[in-house]
Amino acid sequence: MMKVAVPTRDERVDDHFGHCDHYTIFTIEDNKVINRETMASPQGCGCKSGIAADLQELGVVMMLAGNMGEGAKNKLAAHNIKAIRGCSGDVVALVNDYLAGKVDDSGYSCESHDCGDHGHEEVKIVGYSAAIKADNNNVN
Repeated sequence: MMKVAVPTRDERVDDHFGHCDHYTIFTIEDNKVINRETMASPQGCGCKSGIAADLQELGVVMMLAGNMGEGAKNKLAAHNIKAIRGCSGDVVALVNDYLAGKVDDSGYSCESHDCGDHGHEEVKIVGYSAAIKADNNNVN
């Protein structure tokens, strides 16, 4: 059995881990979702809140996130929670894609705590996902 957390807003992956409305936590057994619960998000950024310890205490071992800074990723790792960045869309569909092996880490980290207007957009192809930085100065 394992638990997977997804930063959520309106049943969709929130763009930024540390500023989500709540976390949807899926319990997985035999590669199937057997339970779903929610946990309120603490105020403040993810790397400075106690969210990593709280999630670890609940048994979460995987975070499927939109984007996050290196500080948050490192904080999760220190609590034995692996993070996959660059996720988007409906949280249930995302977890099903993860269970089917179709979700990869984008490798992209936000560079500041004020990453609300990300300036990057998600590109997701079945079996592959990547975040690309939009160049707003070179729009044709």
